[in-house]
Amino acid sequence: MRTALTIAGSDCSGGAGVQADLKTMSAHGVFGMSVIVAVVAENTARVISIQDMPSQIICDQMTAVFEDIKVDAVKIGMLSSPECINSVYKKLLEYKPQNIVVDPVMYAKNGSPLMPEESIKVLLETIVPLATVITPNIPEAECIAKMSISSRQDMMTACKKIYSTGVKNVLVKGGHYDGEAMDILFDGKQFYTFVTERINTKNTHGTGCTLSSSIASNLALGHNVYESVKLAKEYVTGAIKHSLEIGKGNGPTNHFWKIFE
Repeated sequence: MRTALTIAGSDCSGGAGVQADLKTMSAHGVFGMSVIVAVVAENTARVISIQDMPSQIICDQMTAVFEDIKVDAVKIGMLSSPECINSVYKKLLEYKPQNIVVDPVMYAKNGSPLMPEESIKVLLETIVPLATVITPNIPEAECIAKMSISSRQDMMTACKKIYSTGVKNVLVKGGHYDGEAMDILFDGKQFYTFVTERINTKNTHGTGCTLSSSIASNLALGHNVYESVKLAKEYVTGAIKHSLEIGKGNGPTNHFWKIFE
């Protein structure tokens, strides 16, 4: 059985973070494992508090997984402090996993900041150059590329700027725009555009986590980056279409929509 490891924060409400990643991996028939770097007290409406895990326990969790189990893909989500980032970076250098997907989680769905400014620079200098693909949304891409994005051409320019950080592939997600949901993938040579219908729902909590862990799952299953992104887009679109009316804010997507369809 193929395996995937999520390195991310825990969402106690179950719609995002490690919980969403493990559900997504299971839905793809991949054995999911987790390294929790932070415990986030959040729900569908707000983030209450964040507690980072000590560096030693982050390193020990990664050691526990890698010394025992072959890891076919890694998804990296929220790393809120330089200490967290450096701990993960140290272990990635030690174990050299393939197929690393980085979701640079900077904001919660309700706009609450999850990554301090000082952490972004450290992330770009350490983990991002090791990544197979990075998956920023529009606000995150604007932050990383240091530019405003208001058009498809802007998205392509941002892709090039983010690619210069050393990452192998950049996927800029256009979900924050009106109209069709358009994402752009850049592999350093060619642009690929993925367009799907926009679904009229507020229940999109955890979509970024779900997409990135779906890409990681598909990479673990042996698909190339283009195929993995294409399949992940189709999966997330279905999960949003069948999203769940849970909570008072932005409800979660339905990770098992194919099973309970």
